[in-house]
Amino acid sequence: MKKKRVLTGIRPTGPLHLGHYVGALENWLALQQEYECLFLIADYQALGDHAEDTEGIQRSVLDVALDWLSIGLDPSQNLFVIQSNVVEHAELALLLSMITPLARLQRNPTLKSESERVEQAASGLSVGFFTYPVSQIADILLPKADLVPVGEDQLPHIEMAREIARKFNRQYAEVFPEPKALTGRVPRLVGTDNRGKMSKSLNNCIFLKDSAETVNQIVRRMYTDPTRLRATDPGHVEGNPVFEYHDAFNDNKEEVQELKTRYEKGRVGDVEVKESLAKALNHFLDPIRTRRAYFEEHHDDVLEALRDGTRRAKVIAESTMEEVRSAMGINSYTG
Repeated sequence: MKKKRVLTGIRPTGPLHLGHYVGALENWLALQQEYECLFLIADYQALGDHAEDTEGIQRSVLDVALDWLSIGLDPSQNLFVIQSNVVEHAELALLLSMITPLARLQRNPTLKSESERVEQAASGLSVGFFTYPVSQIADILLPKADLVPVGEDQLPHIEMAREIARKFNRQYAEVFPEPKALTGRVPRLVGTDNRGKMSKSLNNCIFLKDSAETVNQIVRRMYTDPTRLRATDPGHVEGNPVFEYHDAFNDNKEEVQELKTRYEKGRVGDVEVKESLAKALNHFLDPIRTRRAYFEEHHDDVLEALRDGTRRAKVIAESTMEEVRSAMGINSYTG
């Protein structure tokens, strides 16, 4: 029986962090055994707010691929795809923009929040950034994805993709399935400073490639309970990032529960809780570091994973676009 298809991806704007892992990558690892997975490096979309740093985007394409290989994604089973090397992504985005209402774009909550951030920058908001939800829809529909693993904040994009798929199928012909969303085990990992979610732009991340010493330093500086002045004061576990990270990454659940109980009773200090967390995080990251070191020494394997996956995705994209052009009647002008 033919496997169902997954499309998911990441903009190459820097290395991946723990928030990416629990919000998405962990699901990807599980899905790669059961589905045909296309993992997209969305470099077109990265230009929306990083057009002045094309060299950085180029570096990040390889960084993302390294991170994917480091966590255990298998390019022999799945497709690692560079968006700009499959030009059908751009073609479908253009065609779908013709049937996407402007008002629908403006209601997108993720676009609203990101627009506020970008408008504060000197360059302002580009047209390409404003229309990137349409590009995301094209990415999902082009391979006819059945399932899209996303972070919780991306759910509005998937609903919009379903709407546009229905509209295209109703207006032209039945070409696209309606994709379903799948959120991660931890939909939103708070930043180490407790300022919103973990984000490169807020500099509150622990990256998958960080060394053990870097992790130790970041954890020592982590935000905890500001109302707790002494180790003997009862502390709050809820809303405390250190314990959120323990819940997400510490496999020793008995230790976590014991630390929580002692913390709430004022019988353990922040130093011990943080040292335990740093140990758990480094235990989680050690095999990732080992695999990354291997692929950094075998650079050709990284490039081949990108070349092969992109080539295979191109075949899928060409087939879909033949259907799209035929449905829209834009491939028959000269007979």
